Amino acid sequence: MWLLYTIGYQENLDFSFLSVKPRTLAGFPAIITAPLVHANLWHLVSNSVPLLFLGTCLFFFYESVGNQIFWRCYLIPYALVWLLGPRVAYHMGASGVIYGLAFFLIAFGLLKRDIASVLLSLVVLCLYGGMLFTGLLPGWPGVSWETHLAGGLTGLLSAIQLHINENKN
Repeated sequence: MWLLYTIGYQENLDFSFLSVKPRTLAGFPAIITAPLVHANLWHLVSNSVPLLFLGTCLFFFYESVGNQIFWRCYLIPYALVWLLGPRVAYHMGASGVIYGLAFFLIAFGLLKRDIASVLLSLVVLCLYGGMLFTGLLPGWPGVSWETHLAGGLTGLLSAIQLHINENKN
């Protein structure tokens, strides 16, 4: 994210073509690149801090499923936006990943019900709860609520599926 932003800034390049544009052929490969593209420095910083914190929590507390959950949250929200997004606009940034990780950590911790997982859920909810729920609704110009919603659903459903699978064994 930072490398791409730095290159774009130094060379005065616009990388918005690497963003998801729903139901367009050019927008399909961007499912992979959209989380790396940010509109400006504020956008990049505001995505970097939560991504670093939530990613660290994911891999520290749930190391055995960390890769699986991270890649689900990285790819599925952007695929859903490409497939179902109601607005033909550029959808960029790591917020889909952030929403996916946050919803996973909150939901899985509450479902798991051990003290460390529940505490982690509460910490994530306290730090990001207000942003998480207001960001799911349309109304902020230039903000992809569709990506937030797709990320949140991805994280929530991943937590439920993982919980069910753990209880089968």
